[in-house]
Amino acid sequence: MTSDADQPGKKSYYAEKLAADRLQKVYDLASEPVRRYLAAEIDHVQALLPVGGRVLELGCGYGRVLKALTPSAGVLVGIDISYASLDLARDYLAGFPDVMLALMDAVRLAFPPATFDLVCCIQNGISAFRVDQRALLAAAVDVTRPGGRVLFSSYAEAFWDHRLEWFRLQACEGLLGEIDETATGRGVIVCKDGFRATTVTPDQFRSLSRGLGRQATVDVVADASVFCEILV
Repeated sequence: MTSDADQPGKKSYYAEKLAADRLQKVYDLASEPVRRYLAAEIDHVQALLPVGGRVLELGCGYGRVLKALTPSAGVLVGIDISYASLDLARDYLAGFPDVMLALMDAVRLAFPPATFDLVCCIQNGISAFRVDQRALLAAAVDVTRPGGRVLFSSYAEAFWDHRLEWFRLQACEGLLGEIDETATGRGVIVCKDGFRATTVTPDQFRSLSRGLGRQATVDVVADASVFCEILV
C-alpha cells in the first residue's frame, strides 16, 4: 500500500513528526462530532471484546485506545514504531499493570500464533502504516486465536466534512503541513509537506479480506467509521 503519510523510502510521518505529545494534541483539537466518532469506535470494539480477553492494538500511539479498553480487557498489548509515542504511553498508562507496550512492526509481529482474543487497528490506522495492507490483515489474523476477532477501521464517506475540518485545524496548529486544497478530495487529504491521508472504502476492505480463509463483514458505524471485522 501507499502510506497515509509517506512516499516510498521516506521515514514514517507518524514516527518522526506526528508522535508523542504532538499526536496527543491532534486529539485535543477534536471537535464534538470528531469526539463522538472516536468514542463510537471504542464502544464498537468494547462491544465485541470478551470480558477479560487478551487484546493487541496495532499502532497504539500514546495509549488513547488502550486506556479506554482497560475496564473490559484482561491483558492489553500495544505496539508502535515510534519510540517517542511509546515513551509517552508508558506515562499515560502508568498504574495499569496489565498493559504492555512494545516497539514493533505491525506486519512482523513477534507473537506466537493464536495469542490474542482480539486484534484491533482503528481510527484509520490501516492507512497510516507503510506496509502492504493485505499482509497487515494476514499478520493480525495469524496472532488471533480461533473464535477471536480482528477489527480494522477507516473513515466513512459521510464523515468527510468533519474529517477535513479536523485536519485543517491540525494544519493551522502546525501539527501538519499546509493542506493542498487542490489535491485534496475523494477521501484523500494532501498536505504541502508531503503528508497524504488516505481512506479504505467498504469495497476495498472486502477485496483485502478475500483470500484470508476467514469470514469477514464490513459495516458502517455511527455514520463515521467503516469497520472490517474478521472472524478467526
